[in-house]
Amino acid sequence: MKIAIAQLNPTIGDLSKNTQKIVEVAQFAANENARILLTPELSLCGYPPRDLLLNPSFIKFLSIELQNLAQNLPSKLAVLVGTVTPNTDDCIKGEKPLFNSIAWLENGQVKQIFHKRLLPTYDVFDEDRYFEPGRQTNYFELLPDSQLSTPLKIGVTICEDLWNDEKFWGHKSYEHNPLEDLLNVGVDFIVNLSASPYSFGKQKIREKMIKYSSQRYQIPIIYVNQIGGNDDLIFDGNSFAVNKKSEIVLRLKAFEENIDFIDFEAKNKDFSLSKINDPIKIEEEEIWLALVLGLKDYVRKCGFSKVVLGLSGGIDSALVAAIATEALGKENVLALLMPSPFSSDHSITDAEALVKNLGINSYKLPIGDVMKSYNTLLDPLFTGTEFGVAEENIQSRIRGNLLMAIANKFGHLLLSTGNKSEMAVGYCTLYGDMNGGLAVISDVPKTRVFSLCRWLNRDGEVIPHNILIKPPSAELKPDQTDQDSLPSYEVLDEILDRLIHRHQSITQIQEAGFDSAVINKVLKLVTRAEFKRKQAPPGLKVTDRAFGTGWRMPIASYWKID
Repeated sequence: MKIAIAQLNPTIGDLSKNTQKIVEVAQFAANENARILLTPELSLCGYPPRDLLLNPSFIKFLSIELQNLAQNLPSKLAVLVGTVTPNTDDCIKGEKPLFNSIAWLENGQVKQIFHKRLLPTYDVFDEDRYFEPGRQTNYFELLPDSQLSTPLKIGVTICEDLWNDEKFWGHKSYEHNPLEDLLNVGVDFIVNLSASPYSFGKQKIREKMIKYSSQRYQIPIIYVNQIGGNDDLIFDGNSFAVNKKSEIVLRLKAFEENIDFIDFEAKNKDFSLSKINDPIKIEEEEIWLALVLGLKDYVRKCGFSKVVLGLSGGIDSALVAAIATEALGKENVLALLMPSPFSSDHSITDAEALVKNLGINSYKLPIGDVMKSYNTLLDPLFTGTEFGVAEENIQSRIRGNLLMAIANKFGHLLLSTGNKSEMAVGYCTLYGDMNGGLAVISDVPKTRVFSLCRWLNRDGEVIPHNILIKPPSAELKPDQTDQDSLPSYEVLDEILDRLIHRHQSITQIQEAGFDSAVINKVLKLVTRAEFKRKQAPPGLKVTDRAFGTGWRMPIASYWKID
């Protein structure tokens, strides 16, 4: 029996286009003599729909669109589609009003509905807000073809349903393990339909986990994942299949919409070897592809075509410009050079060299005269005070104002260019360099920014050499460098990783060899910058702990890490 795996990139809420896409891949699958087509979790509406689920008309039209889809699919092709279905017992039993479901469609009908059993409520996930967990063991019986009378029993799981093997994780996160329930009813193989967001290194965990489950239960498993960017989340695809020996026998390309096929041999009750695309082995390449896809989809799905950004001659804006050029094409990127009296000559020439390397459009707007106007206006209030952070930040806010004016005038999306290290410690200016509709690298630490730029230059200069070797600086006062008030980025990023990702205490970080005074300074900066992060534009998530929808720290808090 030939099985088609559709690695789709839906747009949230665009039900008609999502339906059309499923019909197109279904027709292709039928032409290739597939018996079943698998699509990702919530493939009909896109994941995550968030509070769209609170709108009754959204649920109503989802139901209508599901029926339309069933009637427009090729006959004799079984299609599993991710959707949302109402819980008719919610008022009687005091339950949530909806289910996260998979619909089996065939011969113009909705043959069966399966509900997601394990609902994640950690990091970016908040499914318990909307959904009631399913309580039935999900499987269906399908005739491989008209010539065979013995049906196959196919187990259906939805994303998190596979992530509760206590022997793999060392603990249980939920009461039930849907895999064990499926084995008890004697399924021939299991499909997992997912919308699993990307974070660096996550695919290795997925493959290791599913291979372990396959080996433990002696069962073949297919994992199907959504791809594309939806707001701050990026979905990498990386769909794959493992046989009973826990060997990968199919792997689709990462970060690409695709459809591929695998055969299930009824005689051996196992998958045959199919096409195995190589995994991405270079860390920088993986993160680069994620950022490019995330930016491309954010721009497209939000209705923009062009972007604008400020180009300072520094490494952060250089990387964002390179990502934007790759994602959107050089003709759709506008860079503004806005030198002040404190800008060094090489910052201007470095920015101009980058513009030439990328082939993007640029315009220079010197801000010296505007700064003088601000100084004149504020002089009655500021007289008798020393030049300080307030005056430095005026430069950033002038630049932010100019960028917003151009974005507003020409309908461009403004990209902010701050990295994760800066966002963590508050080295960013509200209503200045934090202005923007998307923070492209806000989940990329400074040290990773450097490694990404060096990787970009592997076959020739993209990022000018001088940008890579000069000390990082905001250039808001003479001879300023970031290390005037921060530890080296190698030290800072390691401390931030231990604080933010590993939740280590001050004592644990000290035991790793870091100075207590430096640790306490970093911790104070991170805590005080929370109010800034709450006002930042959405940022593309590429780590397991980003300053986005999964970051829920209080602003007004007296708790201190010990």
